[in-house]
Amino acid sequence: MKITIVGTGYVGLSNAVLLAQQHTVVALDIDKDKINKINQRQSPIDDKEIENFLARKELDLFATIDKLQAYTDADYVLIATPTNYDTDTNSFDTSSVEAVIKDVLAINNNALIIIKSTIPVGFTQKIKKKLGIDNLVFAPEFLREGKALYDNLYPSRIIVGEQSERAQQFSQIMADCAAKENVDILLTGSAEAEAIKLFANTYLALRVSYFNELDTYAAVHGLNTEQIIKGVCLDPRVGDFYNNPSFGYGGYCLPKDTQQLLANYENIPQNLIQAVVSSNNTRKEFIANDIVSSNPKVVGIYRLIMKAGSDNFRASAIQGIIEHLKRLGTTVVIYEPKSDECSFLDCDIVNDLEAFKSMADIIVANRLSEELAGSLDKIYTRDLSGSDY
Repeated sequence: MKITIVGTGYVGLSNAVLLAQQHTVVALDIDKDKINKINQRQSPIDDKEIENFLARKELDLFATIDKLQAYTDADYVLIATPTNYDTDTNSFDTSSVEAVIKDVLAINNNALIIIKSTIPVGFTQKIKKKLGIDNLVFAPEFLREGKALYDNLYPSRIIVGEQSERAQQFSQIMADCAAKENVDILLTGSAEAEAIKLFANTYLALRVSYFNELDTYAAVHGLNTEQIIKGVCLDPRVGDFYNNPSFGYGGYCLPKDTQQLLANYENIPQNLIQAVVSSNNTRKEFIANDIVSSNPKVVGIYRLIMKAGSDNFRASAIQGIIEHLKRLGTTVVIYEPKSDECSFLDCDIVNDLEAFKSMADIIVANRLSEELAGSLDKIYTRDLSGSDY
């Protein structure tokens, strides 16, 4: 098969590397630097498995900025372009997805187009009707940043939003390239698959919010958060996982997916989905107020990334903390070695860790790290285990 992947972020690149084990894969992107790195077998994103596969595996993978080269004779075109949430329209901005679909149709209308980008419920059917096409399918991804290829190699499930032979064939291609055997495959309607993605991520956001609010209660009343969580999670119906308190859920998926699901509930009775969205901001406000309660002159923010092992700053929970701290009139400095900028949100970025430590009266860390071991007396965190889960 010739399979074209559009977009080389976590979703696109992990799929490209996965499928290039058995198929000819062309990765298409507008970023020349990313294209050059991929062709030199260097990963443009932080992902241990992707880095290892590019460096050591024999992959039939080529990256390009040429649409004609990418789409011509492709059997499948997988779209993995960003769909950021637009607060003005209360919906995902799907313009990049729609542009790719039109480009593919103009060059190769025989290819089966698979949308991997997260989209609103009902989008696939709407576009098929609008453009008068049938060669369009949605197949959601369930990947963690920094573990994207691992999650493709060992998928929890493969879902394709069409109950057809071609959907079964595509799902089998994905399963055959995985390292895990007997992967669960589910074929559904297109809108059902779109809903699965949004509801799955909103449930994860709900679980994060639940344990964060448990931690807020414990902090206010001087209780031991770890003991309470341990006792709650010994119930097998709850389970001892995904329960480490944080500053809030963040990253590329959960904030925008929860907002999109809430928007999809227009004129539908609900309380819980709104509560999940609202809870995240409430948690950040509590954390910021708790930090300033000790009257620090300078607050140091340790890392802007959304979680350990990621290089993504987008919508990380710590950004909300910084914004709240600034509104409270607090001086903030940031340590972020992954940034080439000298400031962020009008706060100075310091790339020297020791200088950063000496500047800050209190160091705010969403997750603890070994390099902070010598400054534990300055650390503010709600982290119990160092894990994101």
